[in-house]
Amino acid sequence: MNVLLVLPILIPLVTAAVSLLAWRRPRWQRWLGIGGAAALLAASLALLESVRNGGIQTAQMGDWPAPFGITLVADLFSAIMVVMAGLVGFAVVVYSTATVDHRRESFGYYPLLHILLMGVCGAFLTGDIFNLYVWFEVMLIASFVLLALGGEREQLEGAFKYVTLNLMSSALFLAAVGILYGVAGTLNMADLARKLPQVEQSGLVTTLAMLFLVAFGIKAAAFPLFFWLPASYHTPPVAVSALFAGLLTKVGVYALIRVFTLLFTQEVSYTHTLILAVAGLTMVTGVLGAMAQNEFRRILSFHIVSQIGYMLMGLGLFTVAGLAGSIFYIMHHIIVKTNLFLISGVANHFRGTYQLKELGGLYRAYPGLAVLFLIPALSLAGVPPLSGFFAKLGLLQAGLATGQYAIVATALGVSLLTLISMTKIWAEAFWKPAAAPSVDPPAAGTGTPQDPSQHDPPKGSLALFAPVVVLAVLTLTMGLVAEPFVGLAIQAAHQLMNPAGYIEAVLGGRP
Repeated sequence: MNVLLVLPILIPLVTAAVSLLAWRRPRWQRWLGIGGAAALLAASLALLESVRNGGIQTAQMGDWPAPFGITLVADLFSAIMVVMAGLVGFAVVVYSTATVDHRRESFGYYPLLHILLMGVCGAFLTGDIFNLYVWFEVMLIASFVLLALGGEREQLEGAFKYVTLNLMSSALFLAAVGILYGVAGTLNMADLARKLPQVEQSGLVTTLAMLFLVAFGIKAAAFPLFFWLPASYHTPPVAVSALFAGLLTKVGVYALIRVFTLLFTQEVSYTHTLILAVAGLTMVTGVLGAMAQNEFRRILSFHIVSQIGYMLMGLGLFTVAGLAGSIFYIMHHIIVKTNLFLISGVANHFRGTYQLKELGGLYRAYPGLAVLFLIPALSLAGVPPLSGFFAKLGLLQAGLATGQYAIVATALGVSLLTLISMTKIWAEAFWKPAAAPSVDPPAAGTGTPQDPSQHDPPKGSLALFAPVVVLAVLTLTMGLVAEPFVGLAIQAAHQLMNPAGYIEAVLGGRP
């Protein structure tokens, strides 16, 4: 068995289990959480290097041969996504030690976070469509508890919306899996890739493709199925918001890219054209929603929706260049969006509110924080030479090469609106004079601004700022030294567009 394929699932599981043994020792849980996240990041980097040097890696659980047993597979795309999960997990765990209160820690915050990471990594590495459903459910359970942990009214309201729509998605997903098994007689994705083109009822296969598009579209927050996201992501502690923003919708995007490059490629002119239309509508509705908001995290939540459209654009184009653009865009967005949520938490830590009208003066009081905000904000808008510029440039070039001028124009227009909405945050939170101080000291998160003369560093400031600085440096690196990252994305896209290598790695020479 290839141990590197198992470690990204095993490490978070063991970390969560050991953390439960330290239930009454929050300090131990923090250190265990950091150690487990660091180990996951190291294992994911080792897995990526193994896939780059040795090709697609597979592991058959219990030595049952595919397609009869449970298969784990890592091609370049899934290995990249596991690295992103490890990076975000480590950044958020470190940040959590400075921001998550003792009450939430005592209810199992760190074990839940690692169970969520286990579900994310399992979804990226599974080679079986039913086990993809299982890992989605592991994620859903852990994310629902993290979302509701603390029991505040706003949290519970957001959690009910979140879990209701995601359970609907899971029901659709499970129904589609059942029909798929009835049609093909297998659920191993490599085996399905061989058998689905031979199914005589092509209309039934296209119908299945639409079921999966709806199920994964809900989880990815694609148009018109995204309303649960901006209603829920701004309600939990900011560390949880950052983790969700960085990873959860990307698992839905990953699933869409996986099944619509490996399984459902029989009616590309219909299915992928529809995906392209969904991508454009997702871009537009998300950015318009962001421009209408006046709360830091709600603006960022709507931007998640908008940026999902760019990730789906490359899939809809269905070319190597398009998919490479999508993969690079996912890498860029995971880092940038996680960092923006973490920065919103730092602003709240200093001012006690996320409301833009009650913020202000952050540039004058904390110029370093202002610079750290500008790097991911301008990258999100696609300003050169940051990573977002090269991510969008790749997608625009792919769109022009295929003559899809409407989606290219949409992407350019949405980029401009994204820059305007980021400027709104800059003007309100950083540039304008600080709001008048309140008479009584506020409780954290109450929405009441603190005295702007309070410039003392917050408790645990190293843990608060270190993840933000590291992610900002990565954003700069991916822009200033883009070639290796773009090259990796192109290699991953070639593997996706030529699935014979994936099928051979899983099934070998079996008929």
